[in-house]
Amino acid sequence: MSYSQVFDGLKKVVRFSQAWLVSAMPRGGSQIIQPPHLSEGWSRAYAGEFHAEDTPSWKAILESKTVCADECWSGGLQQTRFYRDFLAGEKLINGLSAPVKSPVMSGFDGALNVYRSAEHGGFSESEVKTVTEAASQITKAAAEARAARLHGDCAKPAAWMPRTGSRQIVIGSNLKPLLSDGLALLDQRVSDQLYQDARNRLQHLDSQPLTSDRLALPDASGQLRNFRAVAYKNYPALAEGAVVFYSLLPGFCEWSSLRATDVSADAELARLVPAIQFMAEYFRRGPTLGEIAKHVHLSPFHFHRRFTELLGITPKHFLLECQIFQAKRMLFARDTELADIAKFCGFAHQSHFTSRFKQFSGLTPTRWRKWAIRNENPQAIPVEANN
Repeated sequence: MSYSQVFDGLKKVVRFSQAWLVSAMPRGGSQIIQPPHLSEGWSRAYAGEFHAEDTPSWKAILESKTVCADECWSGGLQQTRFYRDFLAGEKLINGLSAPVKSPVMSGFDGALNVYRSAEHGGFSESEVKTVTEAASQITKAAAEARAARLHGDCAKPAAWMPRTGSRQIVIGSNLKPLLSDGLALLDQRVSDQLYQDARNRLQHLDSQPLTSDRLALPDASGQLRNFRAVAYKNYPALAEGAVVFYSLLPGFCEWSSLRATDVSADAELARLVPAIQFMAEYFRRGPTLGEIAKHVHLSPFHFHRRFTELLGITPKHFLLECQIFQAKRMLFARDTELADIAKFCGFAHQSHFTSRFKQFSGLTPTRWRKWAIRNENPQAIPVEANN
């Protein structure tokens, strides 16, 4: 089932002026991803600033239930900047937001938004139920589409591969978690480090309205968990004051299953997705930034800047993600020497491979292999403290 089918089917039974699907993304915040015919200016304005004002979508995500937009603010929708500067131009006065699980990437939730003008009145209980069911259809269709694209180890993850689940954590100015499901994927050591990092970011945010960077934190086994950390001075959709988004970066399998059609409402983002496919296919030969940028018809500078801003990961780090994933597969198989793994995965030599592997994962290849074997079989080789 395509997104267009869902929207077209919904319109046959629920009268609305505009409908769109938003999704949280690894870059921090949310953006409009469907439908494809939506105005580019509309999706760009939302991604630029209005996602921080979209209380109904975030409320639907946080509470896992369909909410009426007018009930999300004490003074009503019409008294908000979200209405005055974003919705009013289209005369959208009545709205519903229904939760959608992982509409694009696993672990990043979203919401189906349905809005209409005053002349169409409010939504009936049956219409609320219909919109909720449409959101459930999107959840199911998205999960099936992702599963169909996964092959090999990605289709049947081994024990050494990261668990799936919520990949986003949001911490408010009072250091209280606003979105905390992603904490279940982390051990206590990483959680403690996240809160310490949030405290530091929030204390130094006054001079800048927005900061973002990559954050690598070691867990109890010494392995690094890689995050995109984005701090907003103001994010009214979630709380008063500053918030920090921590997005546990997707792995090779999640990135490689992404398709341009998944985010077709955002033309700029959709244009970058083929670069992910290109890097996933040719990472062994180490394509240059210029070559990758040329593949999507952009200058290297513009490609690097927008790829990092919109996806939350640099092209260089994605190439390394591809290399490390392949190396881990070969390490776990235990039938290839380190020098041969290094050569096959595109590293200059074995010492370069060892250095980059440890920089990315926190462990040397040999120590990681022992950890992975033990994780698969607790009775196997113990992990040594030093290697």
